[in-house]
Amino acid sequence: MGRKSSMAMAAIFVVLASSLTTYASTTYTVGDSTGWQVPTSNSNLYDDWADNKTFVVGDDLLFQFITGEHDVAELTEPGYDACTNTDTISTDNKGPVKITLKRTGDHYFICTHPGHCPAGQKLKVQVRSETGDTTPGILSPPRNAASSLVVTISLVFVSIATFVLLC
Repeated sequence: MGRKSSMAMAAIFVVLASSLTTYASTTYTVGDSTGWQVPTSNSNLYDDWADNKTFVVGDDLLFQFITGEHDVAELTEPGYDACTNTDTISTDNKGPVKITLKRTGDHYFICTHPGHCPAGQKLKVQVRSETGDTTPGILSPPRNAASSLVVTISLVFVSIATFVLLC
């Protein structure tokens, strides 16, 4: 009886461990190896960088910069277009900075140091939900949350049934 009980417990442990799902998000290093700095040859560096990426709610943007040389401010579209920090939502000045994209729609970032934004140190990203919706302000559930919950609950019930039958 002790051996069957141990085997059943081991089986339950394996099933439960395999059912744990992490909600994957992607961390994007802004500018890749260039990091967050004033572009030297391509003032569209950050637009070009963002063009081939799909950002979804829950993803992170990692702004790599040296504290004191740059900062990152999230702001409204008018502030972004004018390269002014009058419509700032948030500002971080200690690098590196990790910003989680928490809602759908367009997000705007600039460096507020004089001359940096007009020289191209600015980024616009369009954030989608898991389903592809870009309607501004929609919060998306964690990736695959509903389907993982159903699988996890089903596996727990199967594990309990197996344990009861083996004991």
